[in-house]
Amino acid sequence: MDLPFDITNETTKLAEVRDREEEDLAHILSDKYGMSYVNLLSHNIDNDALRTISEEQARAAEMAAFERVAKVLSIAVHNPNNPAYVKLAEDLTERGFTLKKFLISEKSLERALSHYADLSLAKKSRAGIFTVEPEMLEKLTKESATRDILEHMLKDVSAEKSLDHVSHILQTILAGAFALRASDIHFEPREKEALLRLRIDGILTDSYLFDPATYHQVNSRIKLLSGVKLNVTNRAQDGRFSIVKNETQIEIRASFIPGAYGESIVLRILDPAATLVSYTELGIHPKLLARLEREIRKPNGMLLTTGPTGSGKTTTLYSFLRELQKPEIKVITVEDPIEYHLDGIVQTQVEGKKYTFAEGLRSIVRQDPDIIMVGEIRDGETADIAIQAALTGHFVLSTLHTNDAAGTFPRLADLGADPKSFGSAVTVSMAQRLLRRLDPNKKKERPLTVDEKEIIEKVFETLTDRSLVPEKIETVWEPVAGSPEGGETGYKGRIGLYEAIFMDDELARFLRDNPPESDIRRFTAKQGYPTMAQDGILKALAGITSLSEVADTIDLPQ
Repeated sequence: MDLPFDITNETTKLAEVRDREEEDLAHILSDKYGMSYVNLLSHNIDNDALRTISEEQARAAEMAAFERVAKVLSIAVHNPNNPAYVKLAEDLTERGFTLKKFLISEKSLERALSHYADLSLAKKSRAGIFTVEPEMLEKLTKESATRDILEHMLKDVSAEKSLDHVSHILQTILAGAFALRASDIHFEPREKEALLRLRIDGILTDSYLFDPATYHQVNSRIKLLSGVKLNVTNRAQDGRFSIVKNETQIEIRASFIPGAYGESIVLRILDPAATLVSYTELGIHPKLLARLEREIRKPNGMLLTTGPTGSGKTTTLYSFLRELQKPEIKVITVEDPIEYHLDGIVQTQVEGKKYTFAEGLRSIVRQDPDIIMVGEIRDGETADIAIQAALTGHFVLSTLHTNDAAGTFPRLADLGADPKSFGSAVTVSMAQRLLRRLDPNKKKERPLTVDEKEIIEKVFETLTDRSLVPEKIETVWEPVAGSPEGGETGYKGRIGLYEAIFMDDELARFLRDNPPESDIRRFTAKQGYPTMAQDGILKALAGITSLSEVADTIDLPQ
């Protein structure tokens, strides 16, 4: 039996041949016109370059700008004999541009011109800056900002047919995130829709579903604002932009990663108001706080705070820096990236292999600082330089990724630091977590169960300062949740759980043999400061948070 002729396959092959011939012809003609040749089908197009020529001018002149470095502009031309192209090239030269001219095929021109559709989505905002209208923010705030109100508003603006509807969608999302006190905005594309989720008080909550076409427009708009490449969708990209909110500028850190159904986006909201929080308002236990206030004022030493990503370590360090900052003190930081800008402090940012934490720290020491903050100790070289800085008259603040305060010392040893130096260098090892705070107007008291009492007694067994244990342990508080659709959980805001180990001669001798974490935990219990678990139970008994929230955040004995 005769096999059917595959028309689709043959048509595809013919189209590919024609495309190759078109590119070959453009390559040959480039010599005739004294230009270089470029294939824009496989070339990145720079948004800043594209923006130098309006779409109307580009179409009339059959050309597009695709790369810009300072005043050197690379332009792609399809028809050098077009009078509109000649005039436009003269205009660009008069504007101070040095032109690098390339000949392109018609297919390349179509691709370049198609990018104007993405640019047009943001024609009312300049790149890198986005403004949230006060009226939008006020409307959401007045309506007590619940997720269902945000959903209804997004449904309305998504149905708009105006040219600015993408701006209105993004503005509504950002205003809703601010009103709901979200720390992160997540866009997660699926097969038939894209899910918008907000991280509120540390918990991700579903907020809205976009159709694929609308999500593509929002995606392009965010990429444009973030300064990343619009036409790159097969690899991760990071960018950032600023939001003007009530005359305050808020930084947004944007992360894009490829997925099965499109790019997933996470926007991290870096509100400078977070750095204005005093260290006395973070939730540190009064006994621990009194000791920390003395320790951070020492002329040299090292304070390390540990915990997973998102546990508030940077906020804690910034609050200490604000307390220590004085005109007569020089403070320098090396961060990755700089999340919040602090006046009166020299802040530097690592840049891949060109400027690492270790290299930055080595340079900082030569700048004669009194206080140094290192965003994170990630390797042995950084650990060694930080320890040497602490030993030579500097006070160093930094972070580590460990589970608790006792894990700091084995972690430093794993990085190659000498345990014999810990006693002279590290003055404080802290650990912290964030947990949700009960809304004072939406909580109720209830008696403890027998099992809960047993758990609490086990937690307090190792607390040597018995004066910290409440006399009566009978009741705890729990949230009175409202409408789940509206996101009324009974919690409002977050508070920290903290623990700390303070260096003394006895502990320094004990650490010289690099003991395991469990032994360090038992050895330091006699210092009398509450652990994170004990701090959490104390907060639950005081009605600051719920027992279930503590159990979800910290491992409690069973």
